[in-house]
Amino acid sequence: MTRWRRLGNVWGLWPAQPIALVEMVGGSYLAASPQLSYRRLLEGLADHNLAVHTWGYVPGFDHQAQANEAWKHLRRCRQQLEARVGALPTPLRLGHSLGCKLHLLAPDGGRNSRALVALSFNNFTADRSIPMLRELAPKFGFYTEFSPSPNETLRLIRESYHQPQNLLVSFGDDSLDQSPSLLHSLQQRVEDATQSLHLPGDHLTPASAGLRQNLLGDWADDSARAETLNQLVETISSWASP
Repeated sequence: MTRWRRLGNVWGLWPAQPIALVEMVGGSYLAASPQLSYRRLLEGLADHNLAVHTWGYVPGFDHQAQANEAWKHLRRCRQQLEARVGALPTPLRLGHSLGCKLHLLAPDGGRNSRALVALSFNNFTADRSIPMLRELAPKFGFYTEFSPSPNETLRLIRESYHQPQNLLVSFGDDSLDQSPSLLHSLQQRVEDATQSLHLPGDHLTPASAGLRQNLLGDWADDSARAETLNQLVETISSWASP
């Protein structure tokens, strides 16, 4: 099995002879240790001879700054990988929840990617994402919002995101998913080729199997979730492969 390696703030899986590269940004606090929380999904991709880089971070309020940072770190790691194995096809970008937003705000506008697979896109306001903030703000007379705000994010996607090839994946029981608003914004661009995919599961489907497996072992796996995750691995692999 391909072993994880740490490359600064990026965790990597490097098969001996990778055929392509997947660059992932996970969602909110799941991405603090992505090699654990997304383990099953990402190791499944590596089993298809795909190299994987996933950026570890703790979310803040300045999402544009974090998008720039993720792009910078992932680009540097791609250069390291190609110095070792040779040139690879343009990488696939993979995001989950907030990670989708950070990929969509990348400073290259998606130009240097093969496509984006966006799992459960999330673009809530700060007070919706942080319940304590909703309670404290009126008491102390302050208001804060993510930068860019949800509305500004969608405007930037319409005007500054240039990758036509996107797959928006939604799960059946997911109250946090905002893929319809993303799809509407993407489709307002010229020559958009965005597709949608609906799978059973919930907002944590891409991550929860890895979490349970890491904490409790294989016996705690759920067959329905595992089947959905396997389908997800096959779908992402087909989008990433040359």
